Parts: sequence; C-alpha cells; structure tokens
Amino acid sequence: MTDEQSLRRNDERRLRLEGRLPPGQSVTLKFPVLDLGIHPEIDPESWELRVFGAVEQEIRLGWEAFRLLPTRKVTLDLHCVTRWSKFDTEWEGVSVQDLVKRGLIKPLAGARHVVQHAADGYATNLPLSVVLQDNYLLAHRYAGQPIPPEHGFPVRAVIGALPGAPDVFTPYLWKGAKWITSLEIVEEDRPGFWEKNGYHNEACARQEQRYSER
Repeated sequence: MTDEQSLRRNDERRLRLEGRLPPGQSVTLKFPVLDLGIHPEIDPESWELRVFGAVEQEIRLGWEAFRLLPTRKVTLDLHCVTRWSKFDTEWEGVSVQDLVKRGLIKPLAGARHVVQHAADGYATNLPLSVVLQDNYLLAHRYAGQPIPPEHGFPVRAVIGALPGAPDVFTPYLWKGAKWITSLEIVEEDRPGFWEKNGYHNEACARQEQRYSER
C-alpha cells in the first residue's frame, strides 16, 4: 500500500466516524475534473453575471463590479455523484444570500427556484432556499488562488457540506455550475442538463439521491 493509499484510508475511517462521509462515498486527495467536455476560455474582462427572471429588476455585473462586492471565505466538503468526496476545500467568493440582504437581488414573492446557466451550455437547478444557504457560493478563488480553468475560471458556483453543520442541506457537486454566467430565478422548478438525463432532481448526498426514480 502506498503512502497516499494509507493516508486516504485513514482519512476515510476518521471522516466516517465524524459523520462527514456520506453513504457510498470514498475519499479522494485529488480534485477530479468532470464536465460536459467543453472548457470555455473566458476573459474575465468580458465576463458578466446576469440575474434575471422572477426579480424586481434584472442586474448585470461585470468582472470589476463583481470583484468589488463583499466576499466570504468558506470551507466545504465536496461530494460528487460519481462517488468521490474531497474534504476541507477552501473557497472565496460572493454569497447570493448577501446579495439579497443588500438588496442587489430582489426576488419576487412567487420566486422558488434558481436555474444556473454556464458558458459551456450547462444548466442545473436548485431551490432558491438552498442557493441562499451559507454553503452556496459564487466563487472566484480556490485554495487561495484564482480558480483553475478546468474547475470553472473565472467564477463558478460551488455547493458542499459545511463541516460541523450536518443539518444544512447538501446536494451533490453537479448542482453548482462551473463557468457560471447567469442565475435565472423562477417560480416553477425547471430541471437542468443532468436532471433531464436521469439524475435526481434534489440530489441530497446524505440520502444518496443519485438517480431519478421515474
């Protein structure tokens, strides 16, 4: 057994005892790259975040305006539907919860869901209540550095488990879009790419909601 395998197995035992490793998951020390096979090259100066739909007023934030917003640093455990989990990852970015509190985003009374759109054509959906949690971030830095292109540079949505907060709803990682370009706030739920292709709509990692029962 290699040192890496030994370390990974020790981590798995510890994290399982701590209740942080969901059923069916294995620890990885790497950061696997999974996507639609398209890695768009995005110039931050031309990047823009659009928030539209069931909001009082559509907003568009260019890179400079986005970078001037208050940021959070969040430590997350990431759980992928393909059965790997990566622990204690460090992210920095903008919280949608903070944008709502500051009045930059004003959802209408009937708003219940959010569709995330990405530059590679990908889309995925989440309840608005989950997007407003502390474990959802529009991140522009990972491990103290700009996010690598393969993981969503310049900005990606990331969602994961908050260590020490087991009751916060945590879906699998596909529910955070890389290379994010817009948040469409809607009244009726609208499945995204994987949800239309047999994956579970809610995707709770703790409940192993990997695939649709339909």
